Amino acid sequence: MPSVSSHLINPSDQARRGQRSLPPAARLTLLLILGWLGTLAAPVHAQVAQAPQATVSSDSLLAQLRRLTARLDLLEAGTCTSPVDSLSLPEPEPTGVATNDSLARQLWRLEGRVRVMMLRACSRTGSDSAAAEESGIEDLAALRAAAAAAAGESDTTAASGPVQFIGKQRSGNALNPEVSVTADLHLSVESGPGPQTDNAVAREFEFSFQSALDPYSHTKVFLSASEEGVGVEEGYIYWIGLPGNIRLDAGKIRQQVGELNRWHLHALPETDYPLVYQRYLGEEGLAAVGLSLYTALPISIGGGTHEAWLQGTSAESEPLFGESHQPTLLGRILNFWQLSRSTFFQAGLTGLGGDNSDQDLQSRLVGVDFRLTVRPPSTGTRREFTVRGEGYRLHSVQDGVPTNRYGAFVAAQFRVNARVVLGTRYDWVEAARGTYAREWQVVPALTWWQSEWVYLRLEGRHGRLAGDRMSQLVAQVVWAMGPHKHEAY
Repeated sequence: MPSVSSHLINPSDQARRGQRSLPPAARLTLLLILGWLGTLAAPVHAQVAQAPQATVSSDSLLAQLRRLTARLDLLEAGTCTSPVDSLSLPEPEPTGVATNDSLARQLWRLEGRVRVMMLRACSRTGSDSAAAEESGIEDLAALRAAAAAAAGESDTTAASGPVQFIGKQRSGNALNPEVSVTADLHLSVESGPGPQTDNAVAREFEFSFQSALDPYSHTKVFLSASEEGVGVEEGYIYWIGLPGNIRLDAGKIRQQVGELNRWHLHALPETDYPLVYQRYLGEEGLAAVGLSLYTALPISIGGGTHEAWLQGTSAESEPLFGESHQPTLLGRILNFWQLSRSTFFQAGLTGLGGDNSDQDLQSRLVGVDFRLTVRPPSTGTRREFTVRGEGYRLHSVQDGVPTNRYGAFVAAQFRVNARVVLGTRYDWVEAARGTYAREWQVVPALTWWQSEWVYLRLEGRHGRLAGDRMSQLVAQVVWAMGPHKHEAY
């Protein structure tokens, strides 16, 4: 049977054999089919023909990237071995492969930037080199990152800059402790028939030394200088992270009686400790030499946090133990609850006891304390309201005669803004031992914080002390220097 191509190529032979020719419509259809088949075959031949060209183009781009990296290395080394005299580069011609064309244009732009940098580097004078070094390093880092991105690679060292070696040893200055100094000045005027005395007193100059001795232990030493001399207010070493999450303190410490006994004088919300502290613990609270254990209890009552202290010391407190330096024992539990984002409440219980066998005296002090603070998160440290109070019962037996005495205070402070604090405190206390007597006073105060280093306070006092009515106006000026200012616990 004759093929279709034979009829199309030799129509005259068909006529000579007496066969009938194809009609024109069928002939046109066959031509369209053959043309369509030809278009399908053309892309295949084109891809086969272009494959070597694409390979050649990729190889040339890789070589161009290597040359670009070499020039960056020269620039980074600060050498100028191949200066350029022209900034213009011919734009790469399209190859027909979209990926290669896009990569070629990126490398063309990078090559232009490198030429600009090399032209600047080779024409730079000695006086300009130091000024341009920093910007040159940044340009090189950016070019390296762009070149790596164009090549589809990641360069983790491009932006890191030169390697810097930092020694971890402690220098001579780092071995020094952190030193702070706080000064407390009092100016006062008092009503009464007698002459005015001690109207201006430099009450205290406190020197603080603090240091981390090693990863396990730290130390704090506080020296107090006044008109009476120089003494050690506190000085102790403490270890943290001991088994059971225990902290151990050893040395002279201000003991954990209530909330304010741990605070130093210059950090108090008023100029002096409450009367119950002065009459039952001492004029400046209770401090003693011994050991202290602290831990956070592994329980939670009502979603709270609970802490415990146990301290064994040789307390020096004439109201409690007379002139005795015999061992005393103190225990304290403090409970903290975050009631809302702006409000927290804490309540504590303190027990303290010791004996003085020389005077046949046994003393037991029990106290409760609370604090409620409202501090709106939107105001930060610019606004705050705090109310606190403490109450104590002192049971003592001397020469076989028991006595029970009580004392308390309640105070409130309102921070109006970042600088102004208004406060007041009411004290009430009975005499620790001997003849029964009762004292009270009201202490309003206005504190203005000039800065976090300096504050000024104007305070009034009115009440009955030692059987006499008393009214006094006190101006306090406190300033501090160093990293630990007005430290409160």
